[in-house]
Formats: sequence, C-alpha cells, structure tokens
Amino acid sequence: AGLDKYQYRIQVSPYDCLGCGQCVTSCLAKDTALTMVSAETMMADRSNWDYAVDHVSIKEDAVNKKNIKGLQFARHYYQFPPACAGCGETAYVKMVTQLFGDHMYIANASGCTAAHGGCLPSTPYCKDERGFGAPWEQSLFEDTAEFAYGFLQAHDTINTELESSVRELLEAGVAARECKVYLESKGDAQASRKAVDELLAALRAVEKGSEHDTAVEYILKNPEFLSKKSVWAFGGDGWAYDIGFGGLDHVLAANKDINMLVMDTEVYSNTGGQSSKATPVGAVAQFQASGKKTKKKDLGMLMMTYDNVYVAQCSMGANPNQLIKAIKEAEAHKGPSLVICYAPCINHGIKKGMNNVQQEMKDAVASGYWNLYRYDPSTKKFTLDSKEPTMPLYDFMKGEVRYASLELSFPENAKTLFAEAEEDAKTKYESYKRRSEN
Repeated sequence: AGLDKYQYRIQVSPYDCLGCGQCVTSCLAKDTALTMVSAETMMADRSNWDYAVDHVSIKEDAVNKKNIKGLQFARHYYQFPPACAGCGETAYVKMVTQLFGDHMYIANASGCTAAHGGCLPSTPYCKDERGFGAPWEQSLFEDTAEFAYGFLQAHDTINTELESSVRELLEAGVAARECKVYLESKGDAQASRKAVDELLAALRAVEKGSEHDTAVEYILKNPEFLSKKSVWAFGGDGWAYDIGFGGLDHVLAANKDINMLVMDTEVYSNTGGQSSKATPVGAVAQFQASGKKTKKKDLGMLMMTYDNVYVAQCSMGANPNQLIKAIKEAEAHKGPSLVICYAPCINHGIKKGMNNVQQEMKDAVASGYWNLYRYDPSTKKFTLDSKEPTMPLYDFMKGEVRYASLELSFPENAKTLFAEAEEDAKTKYESYKRRSEN
C-alpha cells in the first residue's frame, strides 16, 4: 500500500555473480524475471549496477522487517561473499545484517563463515553512507564465544563510563534535555541512535572553560560506544558442537546479553568435510566412511537446560518468517541467545544441485530430518514450528551423496543406520511435540 509511486527492478552485478542459479530457482516470477545466461553477454550491464548502487536510495517506507518480502528492501551489510556457489550459510549472514547491521559487532569462528566473511584484502562486510556497518573479526575455533564476550564487556565498560559523564552533565544542567533523552533511550538501538545524534550536536555547541570540559570531551571522543549494540558470535558446527563448545557453554551460562548464530552444515566443511558431533547417524564423511554410528548432538536441547538462554532452530527455505521471528526474538532477549540454522553444503552432494539449496532446506523439515522450534526463557514457552513430517525421511536422505553413497559401499550398514535415523527422527519430533503441548 502506498508503494505504487515506485518502480521495482532486480539488478544483478555481472562481475560478482557466482553462477549458482539460486536466485532464478527461488524467484517466484521464474523465467519472466530472472534467467541464467552467459556472463560474457552481461558485462555491459555493469553501468546499470553502478547506477543502482550510486543513485538509488533505500526506500524506508517499503521496508518491513517483520516478513521476508519486506525485509528484502532493507539495506544489508554483507555484499558478494566469495563462498561456494549456492552456499547455505551466506543467506543467514545477510539476513542478520539486514536486521542489525548498522549497530552490531561480529566475532567469527574459524571455518567457512570466516573464509567467506574475511577474504582479505577485501571483505564482504560493508558500511552505509553514515559509516555504520558491522565490525567483524575472526577468532580461533576454540574461543570465539569468549572473543564475542570480550566485545560485549569492552563496550559495556566504556558505555558505563560514558553514562557517568552524561549524568554529570545532566546534574550540572549542561545539555540537560539531550542528556535526559539519551539516558531514557540507551537500552534501545534505534532510539538511542537518534538520541546520540542530538546529544553530540548539543555538546559540540557547548563552550569550553567549565569544570565539565573533561566529561564533554570524553563523550565527544567516544561516540561509537554511546548507542546500544548487538553483539554476535558467528560460526559453524565444528565450533559450536565440538572445538568451541566449552566456551559457548560457558558464555551462554554467564547470563549476558550476547547472541550466537550457528550455521550447521553437519560437517567440518572448510577442511574437507570431516565428521563432527553435528553429523547425523548414517552420514558418510571423512573418518566416517562406513557411516556415522552415533546420533547427532542436540545442541539446542542441551542449552535449554539453562533457564536463561533463548534457543531457536531454523531453516530458511522451510519457513523464512519463522527465521526472522527467531532472530529478532533472540536479539531482543535481555540475556544470552542461540540460533541454530540448517545450512546445506556442497560437501553434502545435493543431487538436485546447489541452485536448489532453499528447496533442500524445505525438504529437510518436511521429512522430519530437521525441526523448527523456539524456546523463550522469559515465558518458559517452547514453540514447535514444524508440522508433522509429510515426506519420507529416506526420500530426503537418498537425495544427498553423503547418505546415498553408503548404500553403494556398505549396504548392510546403510540398512541398519537408516532405520536408526528414521526412528531417531520420529522420537525427536514426538519429544518436541510433547514439550510444546506442556
């Protein structure tokens, strides 16, 4: 409504397209809007891309961050990551930056997310016209949660000192209105950003020569730390389930306002596809050539044993609006949060192709292979967002080489392990269903 004054165009950057075709597959208009053609024929289209970037502004009245359609009109701060074609991880990062990119800090674990997030000498993380963006830094596998915790502690320490300076000025009657508005809004990201702009403008106009010069100068030198920030740790299952689990567990138990985004590929993707504790029973991976014999670690349920942690499990292609809701709820929770996202990977050997990654995400949920849920510790409510499986689990598994190859190499193992996988999927869904009904 009210958007008929705009024209809409999808503009592709021909120099940055990875050729996966996922945009064409996902486009509701199909062949009438997007088609795959030879890259050479599109190089002249670069001028259109440059014009779109340089002269077309974000239409804020078109942005609606409550649903997937409206969110696509929001600015994102993650452009052209050099990931594998069709990578299941990058769309999650893009969405999070669309929601919080102008006021977030990111600590990134070693692995694929670091490879396509920190491809120096350039990086896909970018800033807007005001210079706001998502400061990013890579950490080691084993200490990314602690690294993010350090971001939070450092910001909160400086912010507390700034708050003391603002209170000093308020009591002295220096820019009193702006100081009061800032203190009332400092817990809200958007409101505090506006209040900070007004406070800084007022303090720049204050004449020097009073006993409060030190407080004014300290505030003006540290504008970055005045507004509310959203602190995130990004990483894959190798970090969250295995090598960095101790740190993740420790930080989530500390009851601080910090967020963890786990992009679960179920293998160590960046180092050749080795098995991790996130690898499900029956999957073939490096060091598990005859199929993994043990069940996948249920990270979400483990973290729900703490009463203070918000936990969600999501799959973008299955229910993008559930994903948006989960990420926003996680960030809004005044405490620790963990969002686990299913991320199909080129190591899975998806037979329908990496251009169908979003469909693979949907099929994973439809078959009961992956479940969608949210747990809010403030209400102690567990919500199961998945429906009863409608697709045979075997139909999903045989569509990926990591499972289908087991039938060729170890048919007896396949028969036993696939039966275990099916039983495990049923048991897990029923346990989630019972919990949601209580």
